[in-house]
Parts: sequence; C-alpha cells; structure tokens
Amino acid sequence: MPLTSPIAPPKRSDLREGDESLVPSEDVLSLPGHIAGSGTLDRLVETARDYARHAASENTLKAYAKDWAQFARWCRMRGADPLPPAPVLIGLYIADLAAPQGRSPALSVSSIERRLSGLTWGYALRGERLDRKDRHIASVLAGIRRKHARPPVQKEAILPEDLRDMLATLPHDLRGLRDRAILLIGFAGGLRRSEIVSLDHGKDDTPDSGGWVEVLEDGILLTLRGKTGWREVEIARGSSDQTCPVHAVAQWLHYARIDFGPIFVATSRNGLKATGERLSDKHVARLIKTCVEAAGLRPELSKAERLALFSGHSLRAGLASSAEVDERYVQKQLGHASAEMTRRYQRRRDRFRVNLTKAAGL
Repeated sequence: MPLTSPIAPPKRSDLREGDESLVPSEDVLSLPGHIAGSGTLDRLVETARDYARHAASENTLKAYAKDWAQFARWCRMRGADPLPPAPVLIGLYIADLAAPQGRSPALSVSSIERRLSGLTWGYALRGERLDRKDRHIASVLAGIRRKHARPPVQKEAILPEDLRDMLATLPHDLRGLRDRAILLIGFAGGLRRSEIVSLDHGKDDTPDSGGWVEVLEDGILLTLRGKTGWREVEIARGSSDQTCPVHAVAQWLHYARIDFGPIFVATSRNGLKATGERLSDKHVARLIKTCVEAAGLRPELSKAERLALFSGHSLRAGLASSAEVDERYVQKQLGHASAEMTRRYQRRRDRFRVNLTKAAGL
C-alpha cells in the first residue's frame, strides 16, 4: 500500500528529541488535575513511578533508549520532529533501516522489529501512542519481512567435550574458580547469561537480585526470575569434581568468602580476594569467547568467524543438544513455554526418530 500522506513536522514537544531517559517522567505518572494532592497520594505516585522503572530489564531499557535516540537523530537530520507520532514518518524510517540510502548497513528484520518496540515504549513514556497496525507502518513492515526475512542465525553449541577443553584453559586462582563455576552452572542449568550474574546467595539479599542459590547435599537448587516468571532449576552433582557444577560453586563461595549478596562478583586486581561488585552479563559473553579462543575450538575457522559463532546462548544450546533425556525435562530446565522453542536449541538430535510416514502406512 503506498504512502500517500505528506510529511509535515508536527508541533515540537517540550521533551528533547535526544532524551535517552526511559524512566517515567512527571508528566506521565502524575495526579490528574481535578484530584487534590496529599502526602499519601504523593507517596503513592513515587511508588508507582518506581514500579514503572522496573517494568523491563535494565538491558532492555538501555536498548529502547538507544532506539529512541537513533530515531530522534534520524528525524533531526531530515527536518522532522519525532513527536507526536506520525505513522508515515515511522514507515519511511523503517524503510530506510531496511534499505539505507547512505553508508549505514541494512538492519535485519528482527532488528527493525526491535527498533519499533523501542519506539512504542518511548512514545508511551512520553504520553503518546504509536499504532503499529496503522497501514503506513504495517504494510511497509510486511513488505520488509517478505523481501528480507531470513532464518535466524544460530549460535554454535558448546558440547561437553568443548566445555572440558575450555575449563582446562582457566588459571588455578580465585578468578579461575569463579569463571569455572560460571561456565559449569551456566551449562548444567541451561541459564541465560543475565540469569547467571543476577544470582544472590540468599533470598532478597539485594534489590537487583534475579534469584538465589541453595547448595544442598545432592545438588544446587536455583530459584530464578526469568522471562516467563519465577521457576526452580535443579542442578545435580556431576560424575567428577573437575566437571561438577555443584563442587565448582561450593569451592568459589568458600574461597571467595561469599555468604551474602551477589554470588558472581569481581575480584581484586591481584586476584586474591572477591569484591562486592556484581559482574555484568557481558562478562559471561567475554569469558566464553576468551575460553573458546584459548581452547582452539573450531580450528578450521578464522578467529573472527570463531568468535562470532559462540555467545552466552552457546551454553544453553550445549545442554539442550547433549542431554540424553526426555525432551520435556530439557524444556523445563531451560524455562521454555513450548517444546518448539526447546527444539531450536537442539543442534544435534535425531530429527526423524518419529517416522510419521511409516506410521501412516506408506
């Protein structure tokens, strides 16, 4: 469907175009004009704003803030204003993302859809509504999907033999104990990198906790707040101390003297003691890439290709691809809502174990 409406810069909002703050403003969460303020209501307004700040993860908020800033910059360069939302302008914007006129690389369909989510969030926090079903947006996006959509590029799974080679590259010091525990608990628990670093020693130790750990006789019990809500993850002991995630976590907690707060924290420069500073999820990604390179995995590839092939999801894919158990147990461990999502993580499996052709009599 053609874009027929002209671009007319709307009235400029009082909000700055490049404002990257995605926390609720006073204009968004405030008492209506006909309600008289009071101490109780004012405190409730502050409480509501605080809850709204936690409506999405910190990483998601940062990504949305960046999306808004990039869109605002794009508008400024073309003499337009991002506020109020103009569907025609949004349609032109995503078309430029898919087929840029300048030197910028074209974005994938998933990246464009993420940009739209960021703009929707940004408009909502500025008291505006972006209608993504408007024909000027929906028709352009449908055409982009039809012309440019490709199957997602999957990261390489870290298999048990790969993990053993990676563990062998770690030093035998406090930092090495920590990183060993991160890799083993991430693999055995099928955890996201954000879930790994958000763990606390006990329940409600810190405000930014994403879960806590209980070290029991037969294994570790994790209580996690994931994308689909709270869930429990059981990690049993391994066949040897060298590859046992329970042993690795217990050793790290003991020698790092951690009995409260974040479990995976930074170490001092000399590597002799643990600090109270929680690691970011980027540490897990860097750790995986460093160990992959040190272990010499996939030697037939160049360094750039090898590092691009592995990420934090490689641990989750490794568990899903290696565990020889009923699929529903893997699905529960990874916290997936559907078996189909779990199958996307299984890089090696018997795809034709169930033969519906023969079962139908052919």
